[in-house]
Amino acid sequence: MRRAVTVEAVIALAAKTNPADITTAQIAAHMGVSQGALFRHFADKQAVWTAVMDWTADTLLARFDAVTGATPVDRLRAIFTTHIAFVVEHVGVPRILFGELQRDSDAPGKARVRALMTGYRDRVINLLEQAKAQGLIKETTDCSAAASMFLGMVQGLAMQAMAADDFDNMPAVSLRMFDLFLDALGAAT
Repeated sequence: MRRAVTVEAVIALAAKTNPADITTAQIAAHMGVSQGALFRHFADKQAVWTAVMDWTADTLLARFDAVTGATPVDRLRAIFTTHIAFVVEHVGVPRILFGELQRDSDAPGKARVRALMTGYRDRVINLLEQAKAQGLIKETTDCSAAASMFLGMVQGLAMQAMAADDFDNMPAVSLRMFDLFLDALGAAT
C-alpha cells in the first residue's frame, strides 16, 4: 500500500516539477511521512524510480491488453485513445519517462522504460499485421515503420502538451491525428 502511495506522490510531483529535481524529502513531505518511513519501503531513490516505472509499464500494458474492438483497427484506435487518456490523467508520467530515457547508464528505470516500449511496439505491430492480413490496411504497409509512427504520435503529442503546459487538448487533437494515420495506411475510417 505504501509503495502505491509513493508512486502516486512521485507522479503528482512530476506533474509540476522536473523529475530530476525531485528529492526523497519532497516525496516524503508530499506523502506526509518522514524520509525514514519512505526508506522502510525502498532501499534508495533509484528503487523509488524503478517502482514508478514498474507501475507505469504494468498499468499501461494491462490497459492495452484490456481494450476491445471488432477489428484490429478498432483495437489500435482503442489503444491509442487509452494511452492519450492515461497521459492526460497522469501528466507527470511523460516527464518521468523522458527523463529516464536521458540517463547515461542502464539504470533499472531506464531498462523498464525500454521494456515498456518494446512490449507496446510488439502489440501495435501484431495488430497492424492482423489488419493487413484481413485487408483492413494496405497490403504494402510496413508494419514496423507504422508502429514507429503510432508510438511517435503519442510521444509527439505528449511533448507538445508538456511544452504548452496544456494536456487538455490532447484527446481532440489525437483523434484527428489517428484518422490521418489510418488514411496513410489506406484504412477505411
